[in-house]
Amino acid sequence: MMKKIISFLIFLLSFSVFSQDKLSLEECYSLLYKNYPLVQQNDLLEKQNVIDLEVIKTGKLPSLDFLAQATYQSDVTKIPIAIPNNPVEPPNKDQYKVNVSINQLIYNGGLIEASASVKKADLKTHQQQIEVNLYQLKSSVNQLYFSILLNQDKGALLSAKKNLLDVKLKEVKSGIKYGMLLPTSDKIIEAELLKIQQQFNEINVSTKNLTSTLSLLVGIEINSNTQLQTPEITTNLTTDIQRPEIELFQLQKEQVEAYKQVISKKDNPKLIGFATGGYGNPGLNMLDNSFQTYYLAGIKLNWNVFDWNSSKKEQNSLQINNDIIDNQQQLFKLNTSIELEQQLSEIEKLSSNIKEDEKIIELRKQILAAADSQLKNGVITSSAYITELTNLYEAENNLNKNKIQLLLAKINYKTINGN
Repeated sequence: MMKKIISFLIFLLSFSVFSQDKLSLEECYSLLYKNYPLVQQNDLLEKQNVIDLEVIKTGKLPSLDFLAQATYQSDVTKIPIAIPNNPVEPPNKDQYKVNVSINQLIYNGGLIEASASVKKADLKTHQQQIEVNLYQLKSSVNQLYFSILLNQDKGALLSAKKNLLDVKLKEVKSGIKYGMLLPTSDKIIEAELLKIQQQFNEINVSTKNLTSTLSLLVGIEINSNTQLQTPEITTNLTTDIQRPEIELFQLQKEQVEAYKQVISKKDNPKLIGFATGGYGNPGLNMLDNSFQTYYLAGIKLNWNVFDWNSSKKEQNSLQINNDIIDNQQQLFKLNTSIELEQQLSEIEKLSSNIKEDEKIIELRKQILAAADSQLKNGVITSSAYITELTNLYEAENNLNKNKIQLLLAKINYKTINGN
């Protein structure tokens, strides 16, 4: 049993190390949707909605009111004529009563259900807004991820250039030793190696800043040892917009419709049953000047027959709000289509540049090979050789840069249209 536990722990440890050493773009998206602080608002909104619905449902429960009152009044009701053999005492000017009232809603025209529907619509809209905000962060993740990838490629090319110069430095020192090259030829290469070290430092600082920002977005630590994987992107670039904003617009319309239902029902008649029991002086019999218990029960109807067209005006206002949502949706689709066209042009331009870069590199390799032979024979100086080597390095760097930018453009295209 202990062997199994140890094996399992070793497996977990190895998985943890692997997950830290390699990271894909899709994993970054998943981590963003899992760890970004904004995600926590979904649970908070659901908890708030449960409480709000419970509050609304209490409208169907009976309400209990308690009243205690003591008053003194300047005058009381009196019989203005004397009735023989039937003396009637007027009530006291100091009066007291204590009562408890129970009210039970019987019918309110569906207002409670409509109010609950509004809260549910509000929850869906707010949660979808969170989804929209998270989705918009994917563009930042894209930019950071591919910037780090570009730095990794720059570092790899720079390492290859350094290794080549290290080998060339040995050859040059040997040529100087046997009098085939000028005594300062090695100094030029050493200076170039120092310049390469400066470029390494710049790449390291840039990568550190980028990874720190990406770490904050996705919620895990990404260090210099983390190898970002180059994503494979299909070339099927559809123009069908499937962004979460589209669903948000639809939910906002449903939210408006839910508010319309509340407005249409708030002026419906309300039927309420009630019962009151109490103890006071006087009681319900005003002619009995003593403390008495009493009760009364019944049904009452409340109906706001005329509201000066207030409900109609609110409905019109909500309809305008609906029209505004439609307009925002049209603008969003228009702006998104423009962005897609711009990205498509960028993709075409970069694809063309890559083909040209590949041709340039082939030519630069031939030129460098000739320069290498000329350097060995003392025909050119180390400076001339380094110039040609740098030209090849920059050409390869441009090719890698355009390839990374092409991937970024394709990812941005898919991010813009929601695929």
